[in-house]
Amino acid sequence: MAERVYNFSPGPAMLPLSALEEAQRDLLALPNEGVSILEISHRSKRFSGIMEQAENNIRQLLAVPESHHVLFFQGGAQLQFVMAPMNLLASGDKSADYVLTGSWGKKAMQEAQAQGQTRVAFDAATDNYNRVPTQEELELDPKAAYVHITSNETIGGVQFPTEPDTGDVPLISDSSSDFLSRPLPIERYGMMYACAQKNAGPAGVTIVIIRDDLVERSAQDLPSMLSYRVMAQSHSVFNTPPVFAIYMVKLVTDWLLNEIGGLEKMNALNQQKAQLLYDAIVAAEGFYEVHAQPGSRSLMNVAFRLKDADLEQPFLDAAAAEGLIALKGHRSVGGCRASIYNAMPIEGVQKLAQFMDDFRRKHG
Repeated sequence: MAERVYNFSPGPAMLPLSALEEAQRDLLALPNEGVSILEISHRSKRFSGIMEQAENNIRQLLAVPESHHVLFFQGGAQLQFVMAPMNLLASGDKSADYVLTGSWGKKAMQEAQAQGQTRVAFDAATDNYNRVPTQEELELDPKAAYVHITSNETIGGVQFPTEPDTGDVPLISDSSSDFLSRPLPIERYGMMYACAQKNAGPAGVTIVIIRDDLVERSAQDLPSMLSYRVMAQSHSVFNTPPVFAIYMVKLVTDWLLNEIGGLEKMNALNQQKAQLLYDAIVAAEGFYEVHAQPGSRSLMNVAFRLKDADLEQPFLDAAAAEGLIALKGHRSVGGCRASIYNAMPIEGVQKLAQFMDDFRRKHG
């Protein structure tokens, strides 16, 4: 087998080795089926069981109540930027509140503006999107159709430590980059969506957890493929779903349940990994600097810079030579970024922290 490196990509990201190995075994033929997972019918009893198990795993991990549907979509989180307002602002007599803590929240609001009325409940632009708001800073409309947040902004490495209180207004979260990384009180969410390629599986499937009453807001005249109502009624198989990607979600959630032991243990490990990197950066103050403010720092994406910008490319090149890849920051902001999602083993983070210390000693 080819040697694997530590991939710090923001997505598609590392997958658990045991899940990849099981997929490798099933790629030619599923046990007792004689056909590959890539060939199996989405209407078959076998795939129906796989998708049901993927849903049940998600429900178990997040304690999803019966009041919420678990749906599987294509189109990534950016399709949900459109679908959420298209379905939930249908009446046209309410606006939606958007909390802007980075680039993805801004993109979500831009898409929503084409579907209905929106307003900014908070914008961290004056702080260069390096923090989340306090509860007191939120200017929420108590009559809003919903409040939208981005729970973890990958580009700036900014994460909500807890969800804001939105009262009786449904909370909607783009949870793409911290989905299944920690326990959450799902009953406080009207809807949560996440593209899988960070923590839950490969690119190609997006998971939507949505409350019954929000499903019922979908107008009858929406295009079928863009209707939460239609997709809920068809149990995510209105058309051919992304079969292989859903199968991988099943394997990844099996790993979270059976090998990790659930989201409390996953969260503890994620906190340990993130602390290793933040400690390494703080210890080298004057050489590295973190983008996000304390209290808003992501456990998933550690965004940082070298104080001497001329050293960034040598840093990236030297890291890659050590098997530490994809540490370049987003093209819109530059710098460096270590994405340490669930499947990144602690050994990879330890190696990166040691590399950062060695590089500082050599060039500081």
